[in-house]
Amino acid sequence: MGDLEIRPAIADDVPAIVAMLADDPLGAQRESLDDLSPYLAAFERLSGDRNQHLVVAVRESRVIGTLHLTVIPGLSRKGATRSLIEAVRIHADERGSGLGTQLIEWAIDESRRQDCRLVQLTSDASRTDAHRFYERLGFQASHVGFKMLL
Repeated sequence: MGDLEIRPAIADDVPAIVAMLADDPLGAQRESLDDLSPYLAAFERLSGDRNQHLVVAVRESRVIGTLHLTVIPGLSRKGATRSLIEAVRIHADERGSGLGTQLIEWAIDESRRQDCRLVQLTSDASRTDAHRFYERLGFQASHVGFKMLL
Protein backbone atom coordinates (compact mmCIF):
# COMPACT_ATOMS: atom_id res chain seq x y z
CA MET A 1 0.00 0.00 0.00
CA GLY A 2 2.87 2.42 0.62
CA ASP A 3 3.22 5.12 3.23
CA LEU A 4 0.49 7.72 3.58
CA GLU A 5 1.43 11.39 3.79
CA ILE A 6 -1.00 14.15 4.75
CA ARG A 7 0.50 17.44 3.63
CA PRO A 8 -0.50 20.95 2.58
CA ALA A 9 -1.85 21.03 -0.95
CA ILE A 10 0.19 22.67 -3.70
CA ALA A 11 -1.05 24.18 -6.97
CA ASP A 12 -0.13 21.00 -8.86
CA ASP A 13 -2.63 19.10 -6.65
CA VAL A 14 -5.61 21.23 -7.74
CA PRO A 15 -6.68 19.05 -10.71
CA ALA A 16 -6.74 15.92 -8.52
CA ILE A 17 -8.66 17.77 -5.79
CA VAL A 18 -11.25 19.07 -8.25
CA ALA A 19 -11.63 15.59 -9.75
CA MET A 20 -12.47 14.22 -6.28
CA LEU A 21 -14.87 17.12 -5.60
CA ALA A 22 -16.69 16.30 -8.85
CA ASP A 23 -16.78 12.54 -8.28
CA ASP A 24 -20.15 12.19 -6.57
CA PRO A 25 -23.76 13.02 -7.49
CA LEU A 26 -23.74 16.42 -5.74
CA GLY A 27 -20.28 17.47 -6.85
CA ALA A 28 -20.95 16.46 -10.44
CA GLN A 29 -23.64 19.17 -10.54
CA ARG A 30 -21.40 21.99 -9.33
CA GLU A 31 -17.78 21.18 -10.17
CA SER A 32 -16.01 20.98 -13.52
CA LEU A 33 -12.54 20.10 -14.76
CA ASP A 34 -13.17 22.02 -18.00
CA ASP A 35 -11.70 25.26 -16.64
CA LEU A 36 -9.34 25.10 -13.65
CA SER A 37 -8.73 28.86 -13.50
CA PRO A 38 -11.36 29.60 -10.80
CA TYR A 39 -9.99 26.76 -8.68
CA LEU A 40 -6.42 27.98 -9.09
CA ALA A 41 -7.47 31.52 -8.15
CA ALA A 42 -9.23 30.13 -5.06
CA PHE A 43 -6.14 28.08 -4.22
CA GLU A 44 -4.04 31.26 -4.29
CA ARG A 45 -6.45 33.00 -1.90
CA LEU A 46 -6.39 30.01 0.45
CA SER A 47 -2.62 29.63 0.43
CA GLY A 48 -2.22 33.28 1.47
CA ASP A 49 -4.40 32.87 4.58
CA ARG A 50 -2.81 31.30 7.65
CA ASN A 51 -6.24 30.19 8.92
CA GLN A 52 -6.86 28.01 5.86
CA HIS A 53 -5.45 24.48 5.73
CA LEU A 54 -6.14 22.69 2.46
CA VAL A 55 -4.47 19.31 2.71
CA VAL A 56 -4.10 16.24 0.56
CA ALA A 57 -3.48 12.63 1.43
CA VAL A 58 -0.80 11.17 -0.83
CA ARG A 59 0.30 7.59 -1.29
CA GLU A 60 2.97 6.58 -3.80
CA SER A 61 2.95 10.12 -5.29
CA ARG A 62 -0.80 9.93 -5.95
CA VAL A 63 -3.36 12.29 -4.36
CA ILE A 64 -6.03 10.02 -2.86
CA GLY A 65 -7.84 12.32 -0.43
CA THR A 66 -8.38 15.93 0.54
CA LEU A 67 -9.81 18.04 3.33
CA HIS A 68 -10.15 21.78 3.96
CA LEU A 69 -9.84 23.01 7.56
CA THR A 70 -10.60 26.63 8.44
CA VAL A 71 -9.62 28.09 11.82
CA ILE A 72 -12.12 30.72 12.98
CA PRO A 73 -11.31 33.08 15.86
CA GLY A 74 -14.42 34.25 17.68
CA LEU A 75 -15.98 35.99 20.66
CA SER A 76 -18.65 33.46 21.57
CA ARG A 77 -17.93 30.65 24.00
CA LYS A 78 -15.66 32.97 25.98
CA GLY A 79 -13.57 33.94 22.98
CA ALA A 80 -13.11 30.39 21.73
CA THR A 81 -11.46 29.61 18.45
CA ARG A 82 -13.24 26.95 16.43
CA SER A 83 -12.43 25.04 13.30
CA LEU A 84 -14.58 24.11 10.35
CA ILE A 85 -14.02 20.96 8.32
CA GLU A 86 -15.14 21.14 4.70
CA ALA A 87 -14.69 19.37 1.38
CA VAL A 88 -13.66 15.96 2.70
CA ARG A 89 -13.20 13.72 -0.32
CA ILE A 90 -11.65 10.31 -0.80
CA HIS A 91 -10.67 8.94 -4.21
CA ALA A 92 -13.14 6.25 -5.32
CA ASP A 93 -10.41 3.59 -5.24
CA GLU A 94 -9.69 4.33 -1.57
CA ARG A 95 -13.20 4.58 -0.11
CA GLY A 96 -13.69 2.18 2.79
CA SER A 97 -9.94 2.00 3.45
CA GLY A 98 -9.97 4.09 6.64
CA LEU A 99 -8.49 7.11 4.90
CA GLY A 100 -11.48 9.31 5.73
CA THR A 101 -10.98 8.53 9.42
CA GLN A 102 -7.29 9.40 9.14
CA LEU A 103 -8.08 12.74 7.50
CA ILE A 104 -10.68 13.67 10.12
CA GLU A 105 -8.29 12.64 12.91
CA TRP A 106 -5.64 14.86 11.31
CA ALA A 107 -8.13 17.76 11.28
CA ILE A 108 -9.03 17.23 14.95
CA ASP A 109 -5.36 17.03 15.94
CA GLU A 110 -4.55 20.18 13.93
CA SER A 111 -7.50 21.95 15.54
CA ARG A 112 -6.06 21.13 18.96
CA ARG A 113 -2.64 22.42 17.83
CA GLN A 114 -4.38 25.64 16.75
CA ASP A 115 -5.94 25.89 20.25
CA CYS A 116 -9.48 25.40 18.95
CA ARG A 117 -12.18 24.58 21.49
CA LEU A 118 -14.72 23.26 18.99
CA VAL A 119 -14.58 21.40 15.69
CA GLN A 120 -17.62 21.65 13.44
CA LEU A 121 -18.64 20.53 10.00
CA THR A 122 -21.64 20.47 7.74
CA SER A 123 -22.81 17.65 5.54
CA ASP A 124 -25.47 17.77 2.88
CA ALA A 125 -28.77 16.41 4.20
CA SER A 126 -28.75 13.70 1.50
CA ARG A 127 -25.41 12.22 2.62
CA THR A 128 -26.76 9.77 5.19
CA ASP A 129 -23.71 7.48 4.98
CA ALA A 130 -21.47 10.46 5.74
CA HIS A 131 -23.67 11.37 8.72
CA ARG A 132 -23.19 7.89 10.21
CA PHE A 133 -19.44 8.17 9.55
CA TYR A 134 -19.18 11.50 11.41
CA GLU A 135 -21.29 10.23 14.29
CA ARG A 136 -18.99 7.19 14.63
CA LEU A 137 -16.09 9.62 15.00
CA GLY A 138 -17.82 11.45 17.85
CA PHE A 139 -19.55 14.33 16.07
CA GLN A 140 -23.11 15.15 17.13
CA ALA A 141 -25.87 16.46 14.88
CA SER A 142 -26.52 19.36 17.25
CA HIS A 143 -27.60 22.18 14.90
CA VAL A 144 -29.69 22.82 11.83
CA GLY A 145 -27.73 24.51 9.07
CA PHE A 146 -28.95 27.06 6.54
CA LYS A 147 -27.38 28.24 3.30
CA MET A 148 -28.18 30.89 0.73
CA LEU A 149 -26.65 30.84 -2.71
CA LEU A 150 -25.48 34.28 -3.85
